[in-house]
Amino acid sequence: MPTTHITREQALALLKKYNQQPFHLLHALTVEAVMRYYANQLGYGAEADFWALCGLLHDIDFEQYPDQHCKKAPELLKEINAEDDLVHAVCSHGYGLVSDVAPQHEMEKVLFASDELTGLIGAAARMRPSKSTKDMELSSLKKKFKDKKFAAGCSRDVIKQGAQMLGWDLDKLLDMTLQAMKETEDQVAAQNAAL
Repeated sequence: MPTTHITREQALALLKKYNQQPFHLLHALTVEAVMRYYANQLGYGAEADFWALCGLLHDIDFEQYPDQHCKKAPELLKEINAEDDLVHAVCSHGYGLVSDVAPQHEMEKVLFASDELTGLIGAAARMRPSKSTKDMELSSLKKKFKDKKFAAGCSRDVIKQGAQMLGWDLDKLLDMTLQAMKETEDQVAAQNAAL
């Protein structure tokens, strides 16, 4: 996987051009931070900026073009001359749902696996008195995961499929993504407030 020539400022400007909903912007910042965390944890620190930008831009087309999700993205990403690898990663996170581009690199599998999961963890955090991930235990997250009525829009099948793609057990994926969100929560909140 390459390093990227795109700056975060360019990526953020493009994101804000096509996404105005606070929820979508927060989700983009969250997945960006989680992807950077994973890059550093999994030994891809030199590519952390690239991983993070893929997270930031993964839903670039979702708000304005929901019916063309992962299909419109390449056209929008051309506006900042995004590398083919970045475009492939963005398109692959919808694999089997809205895209036939399969995740290949470990980064793409992490993006596929953690995207839905960040939504589930975020929803679980909002239900807590603290409204935070910082005091959330893995056991509590696992209960929410098993409760099909909770955050029903977050596909458990996609999360499980992502863990399988990575060759991880589900607990490892849940635990690492929860840790990523705990460690980056304050930073994400500050960035979100600055948007």
